[in-house]
Amino acid sequence: MKNYLLKSRVVPVVFTLALTMGKAGAQNVPEMNRPYESYFENVPFEMEVIAIPQFPDRSLNILETGAVGDGLTDNTEAINNAIRQVAAAGGGRVIIPSGIWLTGPITLLDNIDLHAEANALVIFSPDPTRYPIIDTSFEGLNTRRSTSPLNALRATNIALTGQGIYDGSGEAWRFVKKSKMTDAQWKKLVASGGVLNDKKDTWYPSRESLNGHLLSDQFNNPQHLETDEEWEAIHHWLRPVLVSFRNCTNVLIDGPTFRNSPCWSLHPLSCENVVIVNSKIFTPWYAQNGDALDLESCNKALIANNLFDAGDDAICIKSGKDQDGRDRNEPCQNVIIADNLVLHGHGGFVVGSEMSGGVKNIYVKNCTFTGTDVGLRFKSTRGRGGIVENIWIENIVMSNIPTEPLLFDLFYSGKSAVEDLENPSEVKEIVPAVTEETPAFRNIYIKDVYCNNARRAMYFNGLPEMKISNIRIEDVVISSQLGAELVYTENVQMKNVIIRQQEGAEVTVAKSADVMINGKKYAE
Repeated sequence: MKNYLLKSRVVPVVFTLALTMGKAGAQNVPEMNRPYESYFENVPFEMEVIAIPQFPDRSLNILETGAVGDGLTDNTEAINNAIRQVAAAGGGRVIIPSGIWLTGPITLLDNIDLHAEANALVIFSPDPTRYPIIDTSFEGLNTRRSTSPLNALRATNIALTGQGIYDGSGEAWRFVKKSKMTDAQWKKLVASGGVLNDKKDTWYPSRESLNGHLLSDQFNNPQHLETDEEWEAIHHWLRPVLVSFRNCTNVLIDGPTFRNSPCWSLHPLSCENVVIVNSKIFTPWYAQNGDALDLESCNKALIANNLFDAGDDAICIKSGKDQDGRDRNEPCQNVIIADNLVLHGHGGFVVGSEMSGGVKNIYVKNCTFTGTDVGLRFKSTRGRGGIVENIWIENIVMSNIPTEPLLFDLFYSGKSAVEDLENPSEVKEIVPAVTEETPAFRNIYIKDVYCNNARRAMYFNGLPEMKISNIRIEDVVISSQLGAELVYTENVQMKNVIIRQQEGAEVTVAKSADVMINGKKYAE
């Protein structure tokens, strides 16, 4: 074997730089560390420029550790061995060259840039037993899941770069609803194997997967399991997210394509200094829980110039669910989301519904949503607690939105907005006391939004005990079938808002106070 460890030239790893309300000075940060500095200009809250991680000038091609890119050879040990060797030498780049690379889970370590070159296709094994069950968090709850195909825990200075493709073999894991497929697709799926539920309307890849569903009264999280054997018996149900980075610092994802995840695609959890740029994320439109990006309880993140095509929410901000989220007490904060394109998803930009640790200081600009169920989606429900505040959104273009371009729903049912439209839940007029379990949404500023072909222009549905409050909307043009409906809101001001609705009133306001729209005051 030739000498693959080149002479190391260590570059300082990460610097940060203070930014007050305008452009930051950058004289103390090397140019290579701040290629995305322009995104931090004129941010409406105080935020540091996030410098990307730098790595030693050292590289190792996985061919040198025995990998074979024939689509048949198991390369799990070869890839992870390359990562371990480079990490032990002080860090650097691990190169995945052109080829088809079959593998099990890959774990990133400190100071590792995993670089998949153009025409490199990494396919993760569809065998659930290759992904050991671990303690983690999913859908905001402390639980157990299968190890993620790409994962890191408490790592510093890690990156996924290059133009390669990571395929999660999600079809081997996911359950599928009959209502989301054509008759021909459904017949083909059922004929492939697996099992159906009693209603014959949902397909599962195995009896083990179906049994896990039957034990999950908290969406996808099984309850009341006490032994390892009980968990192992439903291993196939414990679908992993494709990329799981937990408690990591200085994270860069730049360039790869991520497709066909078993569950959520990218899930940075409790991380700091996260940059996700120039990447593409695809899950089939019928994929259950096929979120593209779930940024959860992270501090300081840039999400820019990405393409999302999701089976569920596209760009989603979270911070834990109910008591587990409140106990974690880590808000998702100081986030810039810019220049992203969403082709499909339940929501283009989404906050919640797991937001029990709070969400604040989020700046969204220059994004396009085409055909998402909802455009800007804020969702929660009683029991969550948490405060969502200081959200700035501007220059958003949307088209073909089957529900609402702007949606605040504090009676979230767990369904997609389209499913709620087809099967609405009954809302009972109960007004409980305000407690730590009461979610609050306030101080949200939206301007320069344009949408054509929506069903309803806006729907604000707050809680009677905690109204959606202090919402500012300016310079908005929406063409829709129905107008805007505001319920349980207060201190709402809309200026230069044009709604070109086909039916009904332009605006309907109920059970609200201090609502001013285009100079007209509305009262219940």
